[in-house]
Amino acid sequence: MNTTPGPAPAPGRPLRVAVVGGGPGGLYAAALLARLDPRREITVWERGGPEETFGFGVVLSDETLGGIEHADPVVHAALRDAFVRWDDIDVTHRGHVLTSGGHGFAALGRRRLLRILHERCQALGVHLRFRSQAPPAEQLSRTYDLVIAADGAGSATRQAHAEAFRPRITTHRCRYIWLAADVAFDAFRFEIAETEHGVMQLHGYPYEPAASTVIIEAREEVWRRAGLDRCTERESTERCAKLFTDALGGHPLRGNHSQWTAFRTVVNERWSHGNTVLIGDAAHTAHFSIGSGTKLAVEDALALAACLEEHPVLPDALAAYEAERRPVVASTQRAARASLEWFENLELYLDQPPRQFAFNLLTRSRRVTHDNLRLRDGEFVETVEREAAVPAATPPMFTPFRLRGLTLRNRVVVSPMDMYSAAPDGTPGDFHLVHLGGRALGGAGLVMTEMVCVSPEGRITPGCTGLYADAHEAAWRRVTAFAHTHSPGVAVGVQLGHSGRKGSTRLMWEGIDTPLPHGNWPLVAPSPLPYRPGVNQTPRALDAAGLAAVRDQFVRAAERAARAGFDLLELHCAHGYLLSSFLSPLTNHRTDAYGGSLDARLRYPLEVFDAVRAVWPDDRPMTVRISATDWADGGTTADDAVAIAAAFTAHGADAIDVSTGQVVPDETPDYGRSYQTPYADRIRNELGVPVIAVGAISSWDDVNSLILAGRADLCALARPHLYDPHWTLHAAADQNYTGPATPWPLPYQAGSRTPPTGRTDAPKPRLAL
Repeated sequence: MNTTPGPAPAPGRPLRVAVVGGGPGGLYAAALLARLDPRREITVWERGGPEETFGFGVVLSDETLGGIEHADPVVHAALRDAFVRWDDIDVTHRGHVLTSGGHGFAALGRRRLLRILHERCQALGVHLRFRSQAPPAEQLSRTYDLVIAADGAGSATRQAHAEAFRPRITTHRCRYIWLAADVAFDAFRFEIAETEHGVMQLHGYPYEPAASTVIIEAREEVWRRAGLDRCTERESTERCAKLFTDALGGHPLRGNHSQWTAFRTVVNERWSHGNTVLIGDAAHTAHFSIGSGTKLAVEDALALAACLEEHPVLPDALAAYEAERRPVVASTQRAARASLEWFENLELYLDQPPRQFAFNLLTRSRRVTHDNLRLRDGEFVETVEREAAVPAATPPMFTPFRLRGLTLRNRVVVSPMDMYSAAPDGTPGDFHLVHLGGRALGGAGLVMTEMVCVSPEGRITPGCTGLYADAHEAAWRRVTAFAHTHSPGVAVGVQLGHSGRKGSTRLMWEGIDTPLPHGNWPLVAPSPLPYRPGVNQTPRALDAAGLAAVRDQFVRAAERAARAGFDLLELHCAHGYLLSSFLSPLTNHRTDAYGGSLDARLRYPLEVFDAVRAVWPDDRPMTVRISATDWADGGTTADDAVAIAAAFTAHGADAIDVSTGQVVPDETPDYGRSYQTPYADRIRNELGVPVIAVGAISSWDDVNSLILAGRADLCALARPHLYDPHWTLHAAADQNYTGPATPWPLPYQAGSRTPPTGRTDAPKPRLAL
């Protein structure tokens, strides 16, 4: 591995350019740079021959084609003449073929694409060296002004300079193989085969008037059980063709040096090193189930060429290229990760009704949503809603949901949010009345309190509320009475918790998780492990008497909550607080009956749950919030989360509120839109239990999508309700919904129509020079 610094980039625009890799990204970059400045000397090295390529068809979006047209009309005209186009997606589910239209795809053969780019490069004077291994990038960088590494997902350039690029490569759980059939599908096809070995799936699309790409995919264990790991290419094509004979209309499959492989997601911390820059799969990969890696590579090439033109100093140009492309690529990779994980867990959804299954598949990446799909194919969405018994003219989020004796008027939850605004003795005051009362008026089905602490020592900060004194009970009764009186039909829930080792800290805006400057109280935890060694105090490990005392504090708080008029009680077993600390192996190092195996780590939280359930009114539901992953090595995993949810459900939990993280300070969350919802999705569909999804759900469109797809039963939103206390009412107005699920308070009815606003457009990736 070479760790020496790269040479300093040439100060001006690069005139001598080396391109390592003759795939579409490298060729298009070469063509664009040659077109922009005919003085450039550009050489492309490709270790294969002109016709040698991996795979068969390439899909490009209309957006990308628009960029190509603007950047190079000659290439665009050649592509336009070669494309096959279609609009439909067909999803086959247990004999039912569900078709959704209005999607707009364009594809062509990969060899045809390469020929078009070869011809364009040659016409522009680019030197193409086929069957020629490029010299190492370090060597090229000494004699060329710019080295473009377009050498694919297995990039030798990236590997040679791993210290500089700092790649992270994740191998996923499915095996897949690229094949082709000499028949043109009339739609993008998704076919499911339920075999004796497990589930396998087919992704197919046309790329020529008489040919289609066919990708067969299966979980690693299914692939092995089926014996496909021992098959030659010919044997694999024959077996796959037989397995999907109906989808293929009896046509055979053919390969192209095809082999089964596991998809690898490539992420690099940096995309340039000296005068060497990564593009396409060398820089990043995105799973084939959301589109083409070629699309990303072509867009990289376009952005790189534009930045080189706009910034005369090479380091500035490379920095601008990365700054421009990285957010677009990160968004694509998040969508790709959601899509590939959906297919990895495909078996969870097979028992869904056919139309819901199809809707779930179409919205799996979160890029296609309920509203977006309704615009593309309103009739399809209406059939899905009818099958799900959604009343006409009712968005899915405004359907009721029943938990035990409580019927929620809609699927929106105001998520628990610590406000740190209680009196020093833990009593909620006017702030909480206005805060929670305002959100109750805002139309949500369920409004949750912040974590309400069960003892003075169980508080996170001196500003946290409690339910351990008569004054607390009376103050909370004031809040619930206001909500029930002024927003009939709203439910108010209380979340009970104990801070554990994360207690005795300052208010959030004074220094989150930072100990108080004075007046600290002693902490307790499963094990004597400080939250941050050297910063937070070391807690005392609870002994038998301490365990019993804390359990009883939860019980007394629950009794007070019932008398205070709460409709639902949630036990807080997430975010590294006391009960969560028992569940995570990173924070529970006990060697007694409450530590060790997951069953043992569950013992105390279940004891607390059972004790609280015994005093909580039988007709009122109880939920449990868990951290479904610690986002840290050695911590709680998604598999553990399923087992934890199953245990609480077996003990009588009516729903699982699925959050993640905040258990250890060195966590590395995979942030992004709706990033926590896959954990709720898995628990719901693997266990068949109601779940509350949380985590960067920010739009009513997201809520509708999650509910209708069957990934969640309720959606909890936090920050949107801080931004807009009447978020749910406004969501109804935006969707022209005026039904019973979101009644406007009489004094507010004059504001029930959406005021006119100016147009705003989301940032777009660069598609023009």
